[in-house]
Amino acid sequence: MASLFSVFSPPSRKGDAWFCVGLVSSFPDITNSSSTSLSEQRSCAGQDSAPGCKVFHVPATDSSQAHQVEGDSIFLDEGNLKDQVLVFKYNGKVHAVNNRCPHSSYPLSEGIPFDIEDFGIILSAGITCPKHGWSFDLYTGKADRANYKLGVWEVQLRPSPDTRTRASDEKGDNQEVWVRRKQRMG
Repeated sequence: MASLFSVFSPPSRKGDAWFCVGLVSSFPDITNSSSTSLSEQRSCAGQDSAPGCKVFHVPATDSSQAHQVEGDSIFLDEGNLKDQVLVFKYNGKVHAVNNRCPHSSYPLSEGIPFDIEDFGIILSAGITCPKHGWSFDLYTGKADRANYKLGVWEVQLRPSPDTRTRASDEKGDNQEVWVRRKQRMG
């Protein structure tokens, strides 16, 4: 008799699946943060204005159930903040990180992106939480103080189904942005 549970088969990883968050052109390119939060309206290619970021609620058990969270509903249920991903484009690169500050549990969609520099040389990019001023590296997730770590998601740009037959544009604005939780190795 076959058992329903096998120790030799890997557990289901539905919560780690890729999902589409929109076209690259739907994200304004934030190049000069100038102390404005990510969620503020900005001019966007092909649109009059759009928020500087998108926030998605992604259940840990099944990422196919992901849906966009808009406006003040980000703040309503703090328990769901841990299942939210923040997606934005900073200096031409699309980033996806947990929306919850690991230090103060505050939405990083209200945060401010910045360049991490050393003697004028840009080394990386970061985001500052507005609640206590802590900063996190957008590539490694490491905090500027203590041992807190921001969850960094994987990002992939894929050709849009309606543009596969046409030559792609130079900036890649017609590509789709796909994200998933970063996979643990080992």
